[in-house]
Amino acid sequence: MRKMRLGMHSYTLHLWGLGQNWGIHAAPYPKSIDLMKLMDMAEEWGLDGLHITGADLETKDDIRLAEVAAAAKTHGLYLEYNCSLNEEFDQRLNESFESAVTVASKIGAELVKFSLDIRRERPLYGSCFQPAVMKQLADIHDQIKRAIPTIEKYGIPIAIENHTETYADEILWLVDSVNHPLVQVCVDTVNSFGVLEGPEIAVEKLASRAICNHFCDHKLSRDQYGARFHGVAIGDGDIDVQRVIDLIRRVSPTDKITFEIEWDMENDSIEDAKAKQMDACIRSIRYLRDVLNVGREEELVDLYH
Repeated sequence: MRKMRLGMHSYTLHLWGLGQNWGIHAAPYPKSIDLMKLMDMAEEWGLDGLHITGADLETKDDIRLAEVAAAAKTHGLYLEYNCSLNEEFDQRLNESFESAVTVASKIGAELVKFSLDIRRERPLYGSCFQPAVMKQLADIHDQIKRAIPTIEKYGIPIAIENHTETYADEILWLVDSVNHPLVQVCVDTVNSFGVLEGPEIAVEKLASRAICNHFCDHKLSRDQYGARFHGVAIGDGDIDVQRVIDLIRRVSPTDKITFEIEWDMENDSIEDAKAKQMDACIRSIRYLRDVLNVGREEELVDLYH
C-alpha cells in the first residue's frame, strides 16, 4: 500500500473563522482559531500539512508571508494554497493566477488550488459544455496561458478543481487545452453533486490527473420536500470512501490525502455547531488513520476533550 501524507483543508473548521465564509452574505464567523493556532493543533493531531486560504493568511505582506512559511517549517507541515477566481461569498479568496503563485512561493506552498467559479445557466443536469460555460472556460484558458511565465518562474503547479459548478469533463478540457505540466487537477470527492454528476464517475475521470484532492464525505437525506446532501465526518456519509481512496492511491500522482468537512450548523446555536464541527474533524482524522490507513503513526491528541 502506497503511504500517503494526511492534510486538512482549513474550511473544515470554518465556523471557527477559518477557510472562508461560504453560502451567506453576512460577515465571516469570528476567528476563534487563527492560522498559527491551527498549525499547533495540526502538529498535535499528527497531520502532515494544511490546505489554507487568503482568509487564513489575513494579510499578504512579505512579513506575514515569511512568518507563515517559518511557522509551517517549524511545525513540519506542508502547505497548499487555495484560491478562487471569482468567489461571490468571500472576496478574500480571489486571486489572479500570477498573484497566487507569487504568494504560494513566499509561504513555501507545494501547489496552488483554484476553483473557477463558473456561472452556469439552467438546467444544471446534462449541461456539460453548454455555450455560456465554454465562453468562461475559454477566457480562463487565456488567463492561464498569460500566467505561464510566472508559474514557470516559481515552478509551483496549479491544480484546477471540479468545484460545485463544473463537470469533470470541463476540467479535463481546460487542462488539456492549456497543455502544460504545471497545470493539473484537484479532484473533490463530492463537488460533482452540484451539477448532478455522480461523484465516483467524476473521481474516476479526474484521479489520474489530480495532484491535489479534497477528500470529503456527504450524506443524502430525502423527505417529501426533496433531497439534500449534508457534509459529515469522513466515514459517516454515503460516499464509498474506501473505494475512492483505493482509486486515488492506485492512479493519482499525489502522495497526499487532504480531507475537508462541509459541516452545516443547521438549527444549532453557533457554540453547539462549533463543538459538533470540531468533533467531526477529530473523528475524521481517526477514521482516515485507523480505517483508511492514511498519515502519521503517532497517537492522536484531542485538544478539546
